[in-house]
Amino acid sequence: MGTTSNFRWPWQYDFPPFFTMQKNADTRFKQTEAWCSLILDYHNHHKLFRLRVTDVLASPLFYNKAIDRRLTKPDVIEILSILHKKGNIEWEDKEKTVCKVFWKTPAQWSDIIFKWVNQSGLNNTVCTLHEITNGPHSSDQEFYALDDQILMQAIQILQASGKAELMGTEGVKFFT
Repeated sequence: MGTTSNFRWPWQYDFPPFFTMQKNADTRFKQTEAWCSLILDYHNHHKLFRLRVTDVLASPLFYNKAIDRRLTKPDVIEILSILHKKGNIEWEDKEKTVCKVFWKTPAQWSDIIFKWVNQSGLNNTVCTLHEITNGPHSSDQEFYALDDQILMQAIQILQASGKAELMGTEGVKFFT
């Protein structure tokens, strides 16, 4: 999962009831929203794009060792279902064991990439997908090292809006 030393945990993380789903509807709503934010912030901080349910159950994300509290698997699934409804995760299998995590949606990534293309003067040029997410000109961009599948989804959004055209499987041409 990566180091958690630099990650800033929300205050709720050290509050034992945070790890027990509350019965009161208003409290439960706030609690699940806090969990949704935590999952997205954690994945963003660590640049993680996938979540395997069985792997994360014992990870610091869902298990606070200091207070010996953990979220149960059914509760994790419930929160992931909420994130799915919001468009922040996409299940990769029917069994719902692995999902892509979008701390930014593919549409948001497409906007960020297209803005960078315009600012970098890359309109009407062909770039490889690798150049976009791993090239020297993008090393200071938030999409640097973006997951290939998420990048492809973002490029497909740009293509559908006439702002880009995929060139085979490895290249893309951007338009103004």
